Amino acid sequence: MEEVVINTGDTAWMLISTGLVVLMIPGLALFYGGMVRVKSVLNMMMMSFGALAIVFVLWIAFGFSMVFGDSVGGKGLIGDIGQFTFLNGLDNSAAIIGTIPAAVFIAFQGIFAAITVALISGSIADRAKFGAWMVFAGIWATLVYFPVAHWVFAFDNFVAKTGGWIANDLGALDFAGGTAVHINAGAAGLALALILGKRVGFGKIPMRPHSLPLVMLGAALLWFGWFGFNAGSAVASNGTAGLALLNTIGATTAAVLSWLLVEKIRDGHATSLGAASGVVAGLVAITPACAAVNASGALIIGAVAGALCALSVGLKFKLGYDDSLDVVAVHLVGGIVGTIMIGFVGVDVGLFNGGGTGQLVKQAIGAGAVLAYSFIATLIIGKIVDLTIGFRITNDQELAGIDVAIHAERAYELTDNSQGSVLGFSKGA
Repeated sequence: MEEVVINTGDTAWMLISTGLVVLMIPGLALFYGGMVRVKSVLNMMMMSFGALAIVFVLWIAFGFSMVFGDSVGGKGLIGDIGQFTFLNGLDNSAAIIGTIPAAVFIAFQGIFAAITVALISGSIADRAKFGAWMVFAGIWATLVYFPVAHWVFAFDNFVAKTGGWIANDLGALDFAGGTAVHINAGAAGLALALILGKRVGFGKIPMRPHSLPLVMLGAALLWFGWFGFNAGSAVASNGTAGLALLNTIGATTAAVLSWLLVEKIRDGHATSLGAASGVVAGLVAITPACAAVNASGALIIGAVAGALCALSVGLKFKLGYDDSLDVVAVHLVGGIVGTIMIGFVGVDVGLFNGGGTGQLVKQAIGAGAVLAYSFIATLIIGKIVDLTIGFRITNDQELAGIDVAIHAERAYELTDNSQGSVLGFSKGA
């Protein structure tokens, strides 16, 4: 039997990819932080960093085992929690997964788990207790993300002998997390938005982003980090990683153009917020498909996602739910577009490329299963948290500003020392 050895090229690429994915956490914090009002900036950023902290600890303790352990009973629903508890021998320099050190693969996948939870926070901006959010984040990662990631990412005979049902039994394609990350987070965001209810003044007073430069910077960092997210999911320095990188650029640029075109036709203006949102929409949509389509397919996916996500932003006003930062419109809709479009434009498997309808049906089943499970489970978890410790701050705290009320801090101390007064913080800021 040939001895498995570490490939230094693959390892170097995966070390870089892991760093890029870690960068997505502060990128998301800046993106979300710039989109909220000035009195909510720090809380919004804290929710991203808090998610990273709680989820990665749980990942080491038992999350990796739940995702990449052998499927319990061979059903493909959940990994054996006891197989790699506290990594159980994988946290040493000799352990190898594929062609890279096990520690690198574990770290890379752990950040996937953390950012998925962090994405949800945008749906409940301005009004969630930080402590309740942290409790929710830990429970949701355990009961929703870890099982779903097992379904999608645990391939037979990679880490586990028997893995998840979507990856192995259904055969739906999801290269980097359109289902496990984006549909999962988007459905959860919708459920939490319904549980917490609308912000004070939603639909009546302007709730504009306080810093569009921060939004643009955050989008740029997310795009940069996403190269690790998508191309790193090849778990090797090879042609698949190169194709994923190319398609990540192509789909994202197409999504920016289509989002801006929708804005121009609908509103008469193409905005910087629209450009930044188009970036994220394109990144989301190409995530599941980046290794399954060619460059023209990536452009099609990006263009469709940019337009549909832009049009979906208005749904919250029509349907009456308050998804503060459009997690549903961007991540749920974008994730569905990218996942389903594989069935149309996937190389060899897509309907438009002679593949018939078989793969399209598989993609729809995978997307629907994750959406339904995440939405229902999140409703239950969120409601329990709300009924036990309370999930939402008071109206007075929300009006005063969640940063001061919960964290006793302000994002910007605009103080005239000679007068001792704080400037720039009006009641509606």
